Amino acid sequence: MYMPRTLEGFARTAAGQFPVLLVTGARQVGKTTFLRHLSEPERTYVSLDDALLLDLAKRDPALFFQRFRPPLLIDEVQYAPELLPYIKMESDELGKPNLFWLTGSQQFHLMKGISESLAGRVAVVQLLGFSRREKIGQASLSRPFIPAPSEIAQREQTGGNLDLMELYGTIWRGAYPAITLNEDMDRDLFYSSYVQTYLQRDVRDLARVGDEMAFLRFLRIAAARSGQLINLTEFARDADISVNTAKNWLSIMQASGVVYLLEPYHSNLSKRLVKSPKLYFLDTGLCSYLTGWSSPQTLEAGAMSGAILETWVISELLKGYLHNGKQPPFYYYRDKDKREIDLLIVQDGTIYPLEIKKTASPSAADVRAFGTLVKLGLPVGLGGVICLARQSLPISESAVSIPVRVL
Repeated sequence: MYMPRTLEGFARTAAGQFPVLLVTGARQVGKTTFLRHLSEPERTYVSLDDALLLDLAKRDPALFFQRFRPPLLIDEVQYAPELLPYIKMESDELGKPNLFWLTGSQQFHLMKGISESLAGRVAVVQLLGFSRREKIGQASLSRPFIPAPSEIAQREQTGGNLDLMELYGTIWRGAYPAITLNEDMDRDLFYSSYVQTYLQRDVRDLARVGDEMAFLRFLRIAAARSGQLINLTEFARDADISVNTAKNWLSIMQASGVVYLLEPYHSNLSKRLVKSPKLYFLDTGLCSYLTGWSSPQTLEAGAMSGAILETWVISELLKGYLHNGKQPPFYYYRDKDKREIDLLIVQDGTIYPLEIKKTASPSAADVRAFGTLVKLGLPVGLGGVICLARQSLPISESAVSIPVRVL
């Protein structure tokens, strides 16, 4: 079963303009299924998970490309970086677009090789798990979000209903295709297997971690802090590792598509902003599993209910940008006076501030910090509170409530 993805349109456009298309993302987000669905009948599929093919690719790349001619889809290309110079030579020799489609799950090592070998020849797109719009069959309606009145109104008309427990059921279960497309899939069994695969393959390949249990402990500590500022000293202390190890392991989680780091907004006019990024898990099902919530009901009633909602909203907003081929212009704001704003979307020189609250009745107090943005020296657009309200209504002169179902 294939469920349409928002990224299809941009991927086709990019493939028509570049000789190489690279789809990156975490394991199990559907990269291979996505590209095989888009593939023409004549495109050959090669998986480097096959030990014999991997050996050939690493030992004799020239012979590999004599055997497999473009158009070609190479799965998990990071296992054989030796192929990249030959892809460059083939691309230059043939001189046309749409020759090589690649997938990769480890962006750190992969992008280093890509930047050295395929600069100017490759379009890189990132695939995350299913967005809510994709799940309800509206992949084509998923767009980058800006809190403009017309955009909110249009999304309200198409967003359907999303009550509290349905929302937390979605958050608890997660967005990986194996979970989304098969309601009978045992959620705990899936994530247990996923974590073991992640530990045994990506982590081992990226960092040669000797103590897998220590890394699993670090993974759980990070999940419990989703939606919070990163404090590496606390991470290291709680995981009983060094600060340098904590920093390295966090970079592994980012490189393998497990977490997203939201950077603070910097301005020459404001030097009082803190510099630590905020940590968000890109899949709330994995985050909920690692933190031990046994059901949507316990998650919604528990101490993480607000943070996990914020994590889900950030993930959905990211998908709206990345799946349309755009880099999300996302930041957060927090100064030393502890004035905070969950998310700033900065587009065309205008700042759009957003708060994310687990409430159905947002108030003017929730958007009080928006006034501090004036000192940043940029125009401030309409802001809002993404929340559990049933409809969008004014909160102040410059902010509205934004029902979570518009995402």
